[in-house]
Amino acid sequence: MPASASEEDSGEQVCPLGDFTYSASRLPRSIHLIGDSPAMSEVRSLMARVAEAEAATVLVLGESGTGKELVAQGIHALSARAEKPFVPVNCGAIPGELLESELFGHEKGAFTGALSRRRGRFELAEGGTLFLDEIGDMPVPMQVKLLRVLQDRSFERVGGAETIATDVRIIAATHRDVEAHIAEGLFREDLYYRLNVFPIRVPPLRQRKEDLPLLIRHFRALMAERGNDATTTFSPPATASLQAYDWPGNVRELSNLIERMAIMHRGREVQLRDLPERYVQQGRAVVCSDPPAPLPAEPAPPCEACATPVLPEDGINLKKCLANMEVELVRQALRRTGGVVAHSAQLLGLQRTTLVEKLKKYGIDPESA
Repeated sequence: MPASASEEDSGEQVCPLGDFTYSASRLPRSIHLIGDSPAMSEVRSLMARVAEAEAATVLVLGESGTGKELVAQGIHALSARAEKPFVPVNCGAIPGELLESELFGHEKGAFTGALSRRRGRFELAEGGTLFLDEIGDMPVPMQVKLLRVLQDRSFERVGGAETIATDVRIIAATHRDVEAHIAEGLFREDLYYRLNVFPIRVPPLRQRKEDLPLLIRHFRALMAERGNDATTTFSPPATASLQAYDWPGNVRELSNLIERMAIMHRGREVQLRDLPERYVQQGRAVVCSDPPAPLPAEPAPPCEACATPVLPEDGINLKKCLANMEVELVRQALRRTGGVVAHSAQLLGLQRTTLVEKLKKYGIDPESA
């Protein structure tokens, strides 16, 4: 996968990983994971390692728009199963009553409308990879049936009696906090442990903004390959504004913005004023990275942990300052408790579910805080 201009021009990137190798030439350009940040290097390393273990189940975690399906496609393409099918299923987009038939198929007459035998996704993926996207949204009754297939490596079609053996690698993905779902009774703990053999966490774009220029270049190149004019560039102020933005929609949001700007400002440099308002406001704001010194003349605040900050003459981005403080205190609590979310929540005076939502919001991994 390209990570620099020279590597992109040559079309090859080889990352030695002990006995494992991630080679961009083995991947279609459309599924390259772009970025040379440490976080993305770690993702590629894990992909290469688990690709060698062709039967190992993989759980890909990350926010929406981070590229979880690209990770799954990359693992498949790097594995010995690459010549076999890669079959994706969005578990959150298929109604629960239809999901069983979608995965396992059905026999003729199994239910109203079943006019003929139909093969399910497990059969279609035979010898290859079945990608279960948004596994966290799978209904609990269906989770029981999936667990049995993972344990026995066999299934029956809906309405059928024949037991069918299956040889597929399962890669599941979710943007949900699965452990919180387990605590709420929405996800089976035994299925989680069966899926979580080899977890890969894909970082949000806000945690690897150094990859932004490479991603912009990559999306422009993809548009050029599709016949779109990709000569649109960004002025330094516009680029700085994009760097300051938090990208809640992650890489998918960036891709959509690049395409929109290429359509609106074809063949010319995009200025700061040309960006949609949501990208300009954060770019203009003053980023507060460190809490300012307290004012000695003011009385002590009621919370001993919170010093009274100084308001700069040109103002601050209050929302970002408060978010930075919240992130730092959450990280301190996690470090103090060894990453135990429930104990950290007690230190912060929060409900466990509230802290779980904050971890998801800020993309904080309790184990590496």
